[in-house]
Amino acid sequence: MDHLRRTYEQKRLERDQLLSDPIEQFQLWFREASEIATPDWLEINAMTLATTNLQGHVSARIVLLKGVDQNGFCFFTNYDSAKGQQLAANPYAALVLYWPHVERQVRIEGNVIKTAPNVSDTYFHSRPRGSQIGAVVSPQSRVVDDYHALEIKAADKDKEFANSQIPRPDNWGGYCLQPLHIEFWQGRPNRLHDRFVYSRPNLQTHWSLRRLAP
Repeated sequence: MDHLRRTYEQKRLERDQLLSDPIEQFQLWFREASEIATPDWLEINAMTLATTNLQGHVSARIVLLKGVDQNGFCFFTNYDSAKGQQLAANPYAALVLYWPHVERQVRIEGNVIKTAPNVSDTYFHSRPRGSQIGAVVSPQSRVVDDYHALEIKAADKDKEFANSQIPRPDNWGGYCLQPLHIEFWQGRPNRLHDRFVYSRPNLQTHWSLRRLAP
């Protein structure tokens, strides 16, 4: 694998190019990444979510960003899943979004809270029906002996709610990561990448902006 490398030389990032608000800066970068033609397999809103338990053991997985505003970065999942249990024990997490087609990366850290039930309801019922049923029947992150049994449960639930709305399970909903650190990374030649980090000690204070060494 030591021969696998690429040169980053599309753009550079200077301090005067950055907006004063990192949320607005993220929205700008996200919009730019979305507007450029991409291969079908690339999901612009895919991000790595890293969580820890009380022993400091780290777990990471890919989730989908489903909203971002001044309240934070939102995603949805099963509250009883491994990540849900870790967030219940330690409600602090990190996110990473990587857009190789524009040679950019964003790293985010902060506190995590559950979204309001009405927000979770609205998103749950916007999902395809099959995804709603999957959320109802799947004991996410737990050991299952037979995949076919899940298919049977899904088929039964489909019949049960054939003529009615599927209720959102109490153990399924959204999380909002309230950022305290947001780093913007622009790939540059010779690994001398441009890195800027916005930081604040708490949600009530103003953001500071600093350049980091690559």
